[in-house]
Amino acid sequence: MIVVDKRKYKMAVNETAKVVHVQVHGLIKEEDAEGYMIDLQDTISKVSRQAYTFVIDATHQTPTPSKVVPAMEGAMQFYSSLGFKEFLVVKPSSKIAQVQIRNVLERIDFAGTFVDRVPNSL
Repeated sequence: MIVVDKRKYKMAVNETAKVVHVQVHGLIKEEDAEGYMIDLQDTISKVSRQAYTFVIDATHQTPTPSKVVPAMEGAMQFYSSLGFKEFLVVKPSSKIAQVQIRNVLERIDFAGTFVDRVPNSL
């Protein structure tokens, strides 16, 4: 079930598979960030985090300007702190964006899994 469908991101809850799926398209700009966070809080408030897997699908994320990387680091730390049963980050198609995210995940206390694609079981 799609909960949010905006130009830069989509958020869905699959109650059967117990998954919250967030897909980012391009780059979340500063002017989009507040709405994104409101939508995210609203979406995750609909589920029991301890029973759900949280998926950040960065498949369509574009490379991030270096001045924005600290914000990405903060976002990943925030996601990690949400208390979901499992946390997956799907690698972007862009090799540059993949390296950026991998580097961010190495700098934070990332307890999730960096995967090539959303597992079929989800």
